[in-house]
Amino acid sequence: MLIIQRTFEFVQMAIAVVIFGVIVLMIVRLIADGMDLNPFGWASRTVRRLTDWLVIPVRGGLRDVGADPKFAPLVVILIAILLGFFLAWLAETIFVTVLGVIESTQRGAIITLFGYIIYGLLSLYLLLISMRIVFGWARLSYRNRLMRFLVDTTEPLLGPLRRMIPPLGMFDISPIVAGLIIWLFRTAVAVTLLSGPAGSLRAF
Repeated sequence: MLIIQRTFEFVQMAIAVVIFGVIVLMIVRLIADGMDLNPFGWASRTVRRLTDWLVIPVRGGLRDVGADPKFAPLVVILIAILLGFFLAWLAETIFVTVLGVIESTQRGAIITLFGYIIYGLLSLYLLLISMRIVFGWARLSYRNRLMRFLVDTTEPLLGPLRRMIPPLGMFDISPIVAGLIIWLFRTAVAVTLLSGPAGSLRAF
C-alpha cells in the first residue's frame, strides 16, 4: 500500500513539475518575443531551441483556424495545464481502482472488488469522453493519433446517442449527455457496491 501511495504522490509531483516547466519556458518565450531580440543572437537562439518544439505545432494549428500565431505560447500553457489535469485524473483513477481492488481482495469482499473494477472503468471512460470534448473543441483532426484513439474508443457509445439526441444548432451534445450518464452510473456504483463512506464520496 505504501509503495502505491508513494508512486501516486511521485506521479502527481512529476505532473506539477512538468506543467511548471512548460509555463516558465513559455513565459521566457513571450518575454523574448516582446523584447524583439536579435534572431541570430545567443539568447534568442537558445530560447527558440528550448521552445520551438512546443510552439511551432500550436502555431500551425492557430493558422489553420484563422487565429493569430503570436498567441501560440499562451495556448501551449493552456494545453499543458489541460493535459496535466487529464493525466492527474488518470493517475487518481488508477490509484483508487488498484488500491480498492487490493483492499477488497485482502478482505475477501467480492462485491466491493467488482464495484471498484466497474468504478475504475467508468471513471476511465468518463476521462476519455472529457478529453474528446476538449480536443474536439480544439479541432484536432482524426489524423491525430490521440484524437483517433479517443474517437475509436468513445464512438460505440456516442454514435447511438447522437442518433437519438438531435444537435443544438451546430453543437453535438451527445458527449455531454454520455458524460452525465456515466457519472450517474459511477455514482450509483459507489453508493451501492462500494462499502463504507469513502467509496460514496469518491463518486462526487
